[in-house]
Amino acid sequence: MEDAEVFFGKDAYARHTGIELLEIGPGTARVRMEIREMHENSHGTVHGGAIYTLADAAFALASNSHGIPAAAINASISYMKSARGGSLYAEAREFALNPKLATYTVEVTNGDGEKIAIFQGMVYRKSPRR
Repeated sequence: MEDAEVFFGKDAYARHTGIELLEIGPGTARVRMEIREMHENSHGTVHGGAIYTLADAAFALASNSHGIPAAAINASISYMKSARGGSLYAEAREFALNPKLATYTVEVTNGDGEKIAIFQGMVYRKSPRR
């Protein structure tokens, strides 16, 4: 957890948007974002970019949780429901892992557990330093 907190602490954009690290484990991560006015779009709902950023933060934490640097090479998101106020949560889970590539699914939910979005991403895993 300590290494994850150091890694996450270097993510200036996540800090700027108010994302908090809640849990981390091998291939998994859970983060939270309390919705503020800065997260709203013109409709008064949470901006898709804010939701994507939340999911991407969980993805980054989960994919780097094995201690091998991992960088995104592909990511997509599908929005299922608009969100307003409260908090949003993103939980990343490893779907597939091999020496060079790994795939993750991230589920974004609101405080009531309603599904807001589903995110899928793939990373390239760099060779471990010797």
